[in-house]
Amino acid sequence: MKFKDLKGRKARMLLVYPDYTDRSVAGSGGGNYSEGLASISAVLKEGGHDCKLYHLKHYYDENEYKEGLLALGEFDVIGFSIRTTAFPDSQLYIKWTKEVCPDAFIICGSYHATLVPDEVLSAEGVDCVCIGDGEYAELELLDKMTAGEDYSAVESLWFKDEDGSFIKNPVRPLFADLDRIPIPDFDLFDYANLESMKVNTAIVVVSRGCFYNCTYCGNGNFRKVYPNKKIYARFRSPENAILYLKTLLGKYPQIQFINFRDAIFNMFPEWFDTFIEMYKKEIHLPCTGNIRFDILKEDTVRKMKEAGFYTIDMGLESGDQEMRFKYLKRYQTDEMIINCSNWFHKYGIAQLTYNIIGLPFEDIHKALKTIKLNARIKSDRVIPNIFYPYPGTVLYDISKEAGFIPDDLDAKRRVPLVQPQFPEVQVLYIEAYFMHFVKRYKWAFAMPRWLGKPYEKWLDHRVTGKFIPRKFYVWLHDRYTAVRNKLKDFLVHHLPKLYLKLRMLKHRKREEKA
Repeated sequence: MKFKDLKGRKARMLLVYPDYTDRSVAGSGGGNYSEGLASISAVLKEGGHDCKLYHLKHYYDENEYKEGLLALGEFDVIGFSIRTTAFPDSQLYIKWTKEVCPDAFIICGSYHATLVPDEVLSAEGVDCVCIGDGEYAELELLDKMTAGEDYSAVESLWFKDEDGSFIKNPVRPLFADLDRIPIPDFDLFDYANLESMKVNTAIVVVSRGCFYNCTYCGNGNFRKVYPNKKIYARFRSPENAILYLKTLLGKYPQIQFINFRDAIFNMFPEWFDTFIEMYKKEIHLPCTGNIRFDILKEDTVRKMKEAGFYTIDMGLESGDQEMRFKYLKRYQTDEMIINCSNWFHKYGIAQLTYNIIGLPFEDIHKALKTIKLNARIKSDRVIPNIFYPYPGTVLYDISKEAGFIPDDLDAKRRVPLVQPQFPEVQVLYIEAYFMHFVKRYKWAFAMPRWLGKPYEKWLDHRVTGKFIPRKFYVWLHDRYTAVRNKLKDFLVHHLPKLYLKLRMLKHRKREEKA
């Protein structure tokens, strides 16, 4: 293995962040914040190394990519943050990077590299992959390059030898204390112009991991890579989390909203109770976060309202209780979900639900149950996501064994699973008209029974009927969505104050109804 020797000089590292989900959309936005990259940069800079970001906010062709790379300067190490759906494009970027910077050391990390390190390390041009948390593995790598030392045994890193074989090092233990990590390097990004900052919203993450085992999520597999997996779910101390927020607000005082993107914000009730009181006293900005139904109490909802939560996000995923129990391993009954939702209505907090369409063994009738449960809990906003089988997850294995995953699976397929009982056009129809039908079923459930029941049956036919022209409806919705997104982008980028006023007006109306 040929080693990179910097002869005492500190390393120059570039982090490449493919930050888009649709190749067909032109890049005009400011892109998204990545906590992981900002944290890596903070640790490397604290160690004396230089770190920059190549933020790919849309798909770059070869000329555009190479010109942008050259304009950033010279680098010793170039790291790629790779999620599963971005891996095909990342392989192109790595190839082009090697053509422009043949001497650069290429390292890949993030979700896909952790789940399937062999696949990523096999890609042309990749020298190394980082499995799991990357801050201190990458710091050790750069320190050894600076010192001209052998780095082939650095824990959490796998290397490709000159003969193509792999050097597979064990993954280093997790550290329990997140306070030891410096405050993220927010300045790595053009933070003031990020997409969320167009509406004065900060994306914040004060924890790592999750101790639940949802079968569609990679967290269960991420946890397994560590030797001390029992501490996988960790939060910064309440005091350090407040310091994080004050640091961010000190840099960008225009922030008016906080969006907590932690996996489950109420995962540790004792931590939550302490933090929420401190947040109410010291920050008290309108905020939102993600919670779980099965660990929620009414008093928690009351505290959230007092602290400034104006909206909450929760994973409903499937309205079919059997699907939730058998395939998703989410042991939440319909009654539990309905009762918890009533608390949010009581305290005037808007409710956003995440839902999954096209799960293995699902059909249009089970998907209809998801629509109806959203209507019963009176969701204010719904996000229907089409299921994607991420390698290494339990649902990937179930889908593969059932023969639902095609051999030529493309990350850009709109409906990844091929299921005879739930054809693609039905999945796309449910996704497209999900909120439309949630609203209609809300009306049906609010009507007197003698009127609501016939209306519900008519709606059932509109969803599941054999002769519904779904292909045409999907095409129509695609056109409508394109126009709506352009209008929203225009408001966000050119009339952000109007967009904010409309958003807050919506939430004030929600509070008045409570």
